[in-house]
Amino acid sequence: MEKQLQKLRELASGAGNQRTETGIPRVAMVQGVIPEHRLSAVYEPMINLILTGSKSMTVGGRTLNYNPATYFVMSVDLPAVGNVFPDNVTNAPYLAVSLTPKPEIIADLLDKIPGTGDAYLYHSGFSVAPVTRELLDAWIRMLSLIRKPDEIAALAPAYEREILFRVLQGPLGWMLREIATPETHLARIYKVINWIKTNYTQAIRVEDLAEMAALSVSAFHRHFRAITALSPVQYQKQIRLMHARLKLATSGENIMNVALSVGYQSHTQFSREYARQFGLPPSADLKKISLSHARN
Repeated sequence: MEKQLQKLRELASGAGNQRTETGIPRVAMVQGVIPEHRLSAVYEPMINLILTGSKSMTVGGRTLNYNPATYFVMSVDLPAVGNVFPDNVTNAPYLAVSLTPKPEIIADLLDKIPGTGDAYLYHSGFSVAPVTRELLDAWIRMLSLIRKPDEIAALAPAYEREILFRVLQGPLGWMLREIATPETHLARIYKVINWIKTNYTQAIRVEDLAEMAALSVSAFHRHFRAITALSPVQYQKQIRLMHARLKLATSGENIMNVALSVGYQSHTQFSREYARQFGLPPSADLKKISLSHARN
């Protein structure tokens, strides 16, 4: 697999240290040292393949680590804290590529192939699996289009389908099936997640969210926590705090205005929960982020 990974590294060598578009629909890449506040974010559903280095993702109390021997699938929008690391032997910078799965394409594939993949990880919206040669070959074909932009419109849809097909065949295939299958528990929770993500500044009642998901309150709580590793209130809180951190780092607004803009009414509560989430109160964290910017 090393030759395949090396080819992919060459194809993705133009990536920068933030999400870098490739010109291929739904395919992006990133390379290097990524600012900490950008790694603490609400991550959208994705298939992520690391080419160099490694990454850890923490959602709720669950942390997953992955490297070029594995790939990562996230099937719902999740607030997560990430850390990336260079290669521990060569010190080459972290490098990764990602594909945002499109439910319509997955649904069309499911109509054409028998059900595959084990559902033993059913109760999670994110996980890691070993990479395969077939999946790497599909990614090589896709990323080769970076150098042949005139061929993207004709060939990218076929290569995208192949990547999704290979993932559907693997141990995390059930996660993609859940994305494209209506009326599953994940689909119901995903509807609520989209609502919270859009309306994160509003007060929420768990009873109303359960009704939105057409589940009892107890069943809704159980499925929401199983899929996201968070309760609905914790999920909303983390989204608020991650939006607040990004605003503090990029907008120049004062701390109280930022707190109000993400739904907090109390400066004390905001500072306390911010420190619990990120390890420092807002003012100290902002200084840390500024120093990091200055060094980079």
